[in-house]
Amino acid sequence: MDKDKTRHHGVIPDDSMLTRESWKIFQIMAEFVEGFERLAEIRPSVSIFGSARTPVDHPYYKLTEDIAFALSEAGFSVVSGGGPGIMEAANKGAYAGKSPSIGLNIQLPHEQSGNPYQDIRLTFRHFFSRKVMFVKYATAYVVMPGGFGTLDELAEILTLVQTGKTRRIPIILVCEPFWRGLIDWIGSTMVEEGVISAEDLDLFQILDTPKQVVDAIFNHYETCGFEPSAEEREILLDL
Repeated sequence: MDKDKTRHHGVIPDDSMLTRESWKIFQIMAEFVEGFERLAEIRPSVSIFGSARTPVDHPYYKLTEDIAFALSEAGFSVVSGGGPGIMEAANKGAYAGKSPSIGLNIQLPHEQSGNPYQDIRLTFRHFFSRKVMFVKYATAYVVMPGGFGTLDELAEILTLVQTGKTRRIPIILVCEPFWRGLIDWIGSTMVEEGVISAEDLDLFQILDTPKQVVDAIFNHYETCGFEPSAEEREILLDL
């Protein structure tokens, strides 16, 4: 907007704030560069999501830990948000296995404490750069019960796959009773209203046990292999 017009509308540009925002670009670049450099060698990997509020003695915690351990023993690096609850369970299970446990921590106004079960620990200021790291190197997404943040990550990967902005990967929702109401609503309302296609329901599956999760991922890649094709690598460059 023209500076004179901005002043006319009563908004005087703050040059110091503009300078801070411009320099913020370099901070964002640094987050991407560090993420790319430290995560490029973790393939194949599985990103696991779920609530930070799940207590250690909850069945969801133990199930997540068992899934992460099974994935780690099967040769998959496990990526979580690095915090407590389901994230801790994912890192803990992977940490006990033979493959790396990775935490993509986020700085929050109410500080999120990182869990101690991380072989690779990255910390982000910005959700958007962190979300790119979850997707870019993921062989699969495993989505445990969770709140708004979990739904955000689920919607993100569904949108990217649906629109062809990333390659098709297994998207697995775990604990059928937790997800059933949402899935029924997607089918009965979103499909019926025409805002998504019936075929979009095939983008994800609902499973309940560690073995089912591991088997589903291996079955998906049985014919194509875990490494992205040349075409998929080009897509991921523009993620």
